[in-house]
Amino acid sequence: MRIVQRARNAFHSGRTKSVEFREKQLNQLLRLYEENVPEMLTALSSDLRKSKQESLMTEIEYMKNDLINTIRNLREWVKPEKPPKGFVNMLDDVLIYNDPYGVVLIIGAWNYPLQLALLPMAGAIAAGNTVVLKPSEVSPASAQLIAKLLPKYLDQECFQVVLGGVPETTQLLKEKFDYIFYTGSTEVGKIVRRAANEHLTPVTLELGGKSPVYLDNTADLEMAVKRIMWGKCINAGQTCIAPDYLLCSKQVEKEFVSKAKTILKEWYGDKSKESPDLCRIVTDRHYQRLVGLLKAGTVAVGGETDASEKFISPTILVDVKPTDPVMQEEIFGPILPVINVESAFEAIKFINSREEPLTLYVFTTDKKVRELILSQTRSGSTCINDTLMHFKPLAFYIFSKSSKDRDLLINNVSCGGVCCNDTIMHLAVDTLPFGGVGNSGIGSYHGKYSFDTFTHKKSCLVKDFNGLGEKLAASRYPPYSEKKISMLGFLLKKRAGVSLKYLPHLVMFGLGIAATFGFRAIAQDFDSCYTTGVLGAFSTATCNNSQLRQWELAHQWRLYAYGPLRSIITPGMVSNASGFLNIRTPTSFA
Repeated sequence: MRIVQRARNAFHSGRTKSVEFREKQLNQLLRLYEENVPEMLTALSSDLRKSKQESLMTEIEYMKNDLINTIRNLREWVKPEKPPKGFVNMLDDVLIYNDPYGVVLIIGAWNYPLQLALLPMAGAIAAGNTVVLKPSEVSPASAQLIAKLLPKYLDQECFQVVLGGVPETTQLLKEKFDYIFYTGSTEVGKIVRRAANEHLTPVTLELGGKSPVYLDNTADLEMAVKRIMWGKCINAGQTCIAPDYLLCSKQVEKEFVSKAKTILKEWYGDKSKESPDLCRIVTDRHYQRLVGLLKAGTVAVGGETDASEKFISPTILVDVKPTDPVMQEEIFGPILPVINVESAFEAIKFINSREEPLTLYVFTTDKKVRELILSQTRSGSTCINDTLMHFKPLAFYIFSKSSKDRDLLINNVSCGGVCCNDTIMHLAVDTLPFGGVGNSGIGSYHGKYSFDTFTHKKSCLVKDFNGLGEKLAASRYPPYSEKKISMLGFLLKKRAGVSLKYLPHLVMFGLGIAATFGFRAIAQDFDSCYTTGVLGAFSTATCNNSQLRQWELAHQWRLYAYGPLRSIITPGMVSNASGFLNIRTPTSFA
């Protein structure tokens, strides 16, 4: 495709490698967000009927904050990293350079159509890549807005947009890219991975999964219900890390359902369909799929639907079986099934019998339970006592005051991440990586992790032509011998418990001590040399050139050593040093 070749030519021109160019483009992207808020709100409302607050909170302000953080830290991020050195490389420079991959393909998702397209793009720009961006055709208003605005703000050779559906995406995947970043379903993620394998192209796959919530009786139940239901209702549950199902005891379930009814009425009123704060399902196909999932178990809360508006009210299902369809796929809608478990151990067993989630949510105040869950489960991230902030599930939410239960779950469940005692909110922490594991994804991003995702870590060893370094490495040269084998073994051996991390600092400290005593000796020699020698000769009435020449020959080494020093050391410097070292100020500087 010409568009890919155009991006490659732009990369080979070298201009994206300039830090100044990257900063300019990122600032332009920030301007795009600041100057087009009304158009963005309109597009998001058209695609998903998102409210103004939700659009600002989850799409616009979130992206602006990420850009500001990236711009602020970019110059520090691009610097070569200096990893620790071993004994054999103490005299060498060991560096890691952050190289851009080249031409990056970013395939966005429809559920957060602005954020999930432009957030990874910002990371690719910061890393020095050129980008071909493919927004989701399922959110057409947002895709059209991106295609309209990007050429006005960003370099048109380096950053390009491709609109279209499956045929256009299929054609793009036939091209050779240097990196592919995809956000979407697990099934399509597998297609992207297979296409990337044809060219050995590295990928990041931000997928989904059934992110579980574990809630025990130690948690503040009213607060937990608010946080769980907020995570389920935001964007009508069409969030990759939305709480997918709830694990709790039968007794906790009863209290949860009762409080959820009250809270949902407070939020959305008696007629939730009329609330301006609830989004709609994105397409008729997704709506019909979700309606089919409502047939499982018993509707305890909600259950109202309207095909003409693609509306489904926030719904809680009880008496659900693990074999029901609602438990066999990622829900991606405002439906929360409840599975009864009587302990953290039972919850761990249930979660680990399924695909890894993107996020694990733990609601508990028991630290031991939290650590048990974290150590025995696998997930992309974990959020304690909240949701959405941080198959294997993408997410796992734990609500419990019991540290014992929290630790039990965190350590024993595999998922993309864990959020304890809240939902969704771990996404707002830009110092945490966000990503999945297993079926919930490959790789991570957000904050500096976005920059790292789009950079190749290029290792570099710089050796000098110094004699000492060559002597240390001389044992590698033929002819080989037992003595050389022993020497190499000594130099290369890793010693347990021994770290060279602070050796350079110790060396500098030692040199400082040596310099102190050396300076003292020099100052004393100055005093002796110039007072009794040169100055004494000049002050003697019988001084002649012959006597002065004899003194110079006798003290020739001092003159060579101190002559240059005398030209740069001021009387004040020597006076200060003399006071510190408790020696007399040389007369020659008096």
